[in-house]
Amino acid sequence: MSSPFHILVVDDQPSIRLMLESGLSLSGFRVSCARNGTEAVMAASSKKFDAVISDIYMPDGDGLQMVHKLRTVTPSLPIILMTARGSVELAVQAVEEGATDFIAKPFEVSAVAALLRRHLAAASEPAVPVPETDASTIVEGISRSGLVGKSSAMVGVYRLIARAARSEAPVLVMGESGTGKELVARAIHDFSTREKKPFITVNCSGLTDTLLESELFGHTRGAFTGAVGERSGLFEAADGGTIFLDELASTSAGFQASLLRVLQSGEVRRVGSTQTKRVDVRVIGASNASLRDMAAAAQFRPDLFYRLSVITLTLPPLREREGDVDVLVAHFLRAAVSDGHVPFRLTREVAEALRTYSFPGNVRELENAIRGAVALCANDVITLDYLPSEIVAATGVRKHDDHSADERTIIADRPTVNELQRRYLQLVLDENQGKKRRAAAILGLDRRTVQRLVARYRLRYVSEGEAEENSDSDTSENSDHGDS
Repeated sequence: MSSPFHILVVDDQPSIRLMLESGLSLSGFRVSCARNGTEAVMAASSKKFDAVISDIYMPDGDGLQMVHKLRTVTPSLPIILMTARGSVELAVQAVEEGATDFIAKPFEVSAVAALLRRHLAAASEPAVPVPETDASTIVEGISRSGLVGKSSAMVGVYRLIARAARSEAPVLVMGESGTGKELVARAIHDFSTREKKPFITVNCSGLTDTLLESELFGHTRGAFTGAVGERSGLFEAADGGTIFLDELASTSAGFQASLLRVLQSGEVRRVGSTQTKRVDVRVIGASNASLRDMAAAAQFRPDLFYRLSVITLTLPPLREREGDVDVLVAHFLRAAVSDGHVPFRLTREVAEALRTYSFPGNVRELENAIRGAVALCANDVITLDYLPSEIVAATGVRKHDDHSADERTIIADRPTVNELQRRYLQLVLDENQGKKRRAAAILGLDRRTVQRLVARYRLRYVSEGEAEENSDSDTSENSDHGDS
């Protein structure tokens, strides 16, 4: 059965072109050939190709320059580079220049065909267009603070933000981690009469009482060890504005008493001082634990809870915001597109996986998943391969794992620098029967460095080749010492 996919093979060696043309044709692809990068760019400018497989080193220049030019002609075209010269730096540079993947010579045509099918399948899957956010369903201006959503639950949040912004009363923002409590606090500040004054955020967790009080209220010289001079606190710095105190549930009873005094009197006293200073600061507190329940269990001061919760705003978890996942995904994808870049698309599997996942980390987890997928995506189509494994596992859909064990390819799954280094070193070892000295020569590294990398990444290698090396290990070690 013939394939609709048209492949452009680029190599200056006639034997390589013939091998790939005949082998890929037998595998069902349509194949055209070019002798160098110049011919390849000219061909891609006049014909439509579904993928390019090209040598890196060619007489008319570096193949990476060709990749850059091809990207200007066809931004989303899968480009696979092949080379006989192993280099971690080259692998990283290839990805940075826009290469979709790479493979080392020598190779089996079957491995090239499998690699092409993988990338072509991803590029040709029906993609879900990024939905447009209906601005009319979002309170005008609220999204400027980063709040995005059009569900009924979020419309209720916007309504409370608007009302709270007109008040000077303390606000308590409740909600699970990652729901956007700081964004809500900032929105309240931005739409209040204090908008031109400071908005200061303080995470109360992880600090001792002394350090937290010093940070908020300031201290005098010698008030505690390390207090070498007098210092004003954040309440003074926020005068006229808003201070946001996050993670209040983690604070001690002693600090809670000090904060209660500030809320009651509107005055701060620096640690170690007997003098007070009046400040005009609106306090917005936040917690992902129920302060009401903690107060009832004597784990949080009830009087501070009631002082803070004059206005209480509870953020819904993402799993209860029907329809907002699509809107948020669209927002994060648009934010990830740089100037001149083709907009990212999602396969239907990805869109469904994101809709059905419960997101225990809420909006923050979704944002990180999209940012990670965009960073790892080899083209403009985000597939399941680029989503975090826990999201994929929850869908019941397996990632592509149909590669045979002897396919000596490097798959652009998560092409971080360390991962590229690990995969490329593994490939070179495999190509050289596990002989680390030969691999070191190809990579331009000394043998000890290769040994350290093999140990760090726990790489496998052909035992026969290693046995051959070990048989003259004493000689090789003496030779290494002699060279040094």
